[in-house]
Amino acid sequence: MVFSFFKKPPEKRTAKPAVVPTAKEPVRDSLAGEKTVPADALAKTCQATVPEPKKAGGAEQTPLDLSDFVFSESAPEFQIEAEIDPVDAQAEEAAVLFSNAQDEAARMVLEAAVRDPSSGMGERLWLMLFDLHRLSGDRAAFDALGIGYASAFEQSPPVWREASVPPEKAAVGKRKAGVSSSSVFFSDPLCGDNDAAFAAIEKSLEKNPKLRLDLGKITHFDDAGCARLMALRQKARKSRGEIVLLGLDALREQIAAGIEVGRAEGKACWLLLLDIHQLQGRQDVFEDLAINYAVTFEESPPSWEPERVMASEAASTPGAAGTTVDAEATSDPTPVAVANDEGSTNGFALRGDIKGAKFTELAAYGQQADSILVDCSALTRMDFVSAATLLNVLTPFCSSGKRIVFKQPNYLVAELFGVLGLDAVATIVFGKN
Repeated sequence: MVFSFFKKPPEKRTAKPAVVPTAKEPVRDSLAGEKTVPADALAKTCQATVPEPKKAGGAEQTPLDLSDFVFSESAPEFQIEAEIDPVDAQAEEAAVLFSNAQDEAARMVLEAAVRDPSSGMGERLWLMLFDLHRLSGDRAAFDALGIGYASAFEQSPPVWREASVPPEKAAVGKRKAGVSSSSVFFSDPLCGDNDAAFAAIEKSLEKNPKLRLDLGKITHFDDAGCARLMALRQKARKSRGEIVLLGLDALREQIAAGIEVGRAEGKACWLLLLDIHQLQGRQDVFEDLAINYAVTFEESPPSWEPERVMASEAASTPGAAGTTVDAEATSDPTPVAVANDEGSTNGFALRGDIKGAKFTELAAYGQQADSILVDCSALTRMDFVSAATLLNVLTPFCSSGKRIVFKQPNYLVAELFGVLGLDAVATIVFGKN
């Protein structure tokens, strides 16, 4: 019965009295041509044919009122759920677990998934598991998975390559050695008489031998300031520390505009500019400048050192804007602007394990670049919060029409990007297996 949903016993519907026409004019019978029936006679006929309401138990039955019933609504217990692709669900679960550094849980999900017939030929699950074994350094498990992959997909499995940054071992090694990394701004100007700024940097180096120094706020400089900065970097290296320079693009352009070929002035500015080109991997520009240096100062210029490009580890500065010294220390690897392998165009590289990043350097890079290339080939892991922040940083650039490319992320990171919708604002280009 249709009324069983209302928790009442079924009732018999009784007919309501017919509506009596009030018009005094004759009513035309459309089936009888010109024949008409008076209105009062028709009313009497209708009343005579409608039975009186029946009474049950001596009381008149009241018709059921359906005026408050909304037919478009359904009870909560009748919710309809859309089908979820098991491959999508398993890939999402593993990606989120890995982003939270729950590697063992992610491995269990992926190993169960590749054995689960319901996942069908979910090759991406296999590729995620390959990357997990590779990043954890488990060569035996990687090779064993390759045998199963070749059988399932009838093609060669991915080849083993060493992870650039082991996810846990590197972090543990840093903690044991007591080495952390601190990010500070250099207080403008970069001049030789800015004793307060240089003293603050030296004090920070005593606490953190590996220091990330952001020069992005520099608006004025002189030769003595450049010389003093380079001497401070050399001093840090001799004591087994390091000063990694950030925010170099604006300073690079300022120095380049202030030097002149054939004018033997500002040697320290020339040397700092050569160093910046070295750190950013701009080899062609470095070599041209080195020739001009030799012509101008009549002495041999510094040599190009490829290992310094690979070893340079810079990052976007964490913490609040305006911090000058003693920023909060963090051991998380963070982003750096470097040259890519497509000519001399600069890209933006992400490296190691990234946690709680704000991507301020990436935002600055995106403002200047016509298209945005984010090199993820050395990126091991990114936590969920950082990935969400990355989406917020890149979405305005996508809306303005800039092309965004993520180059060679591992499959675990790529799936996290997909979970958050980063694949909707950027093109993801995977490396060859």
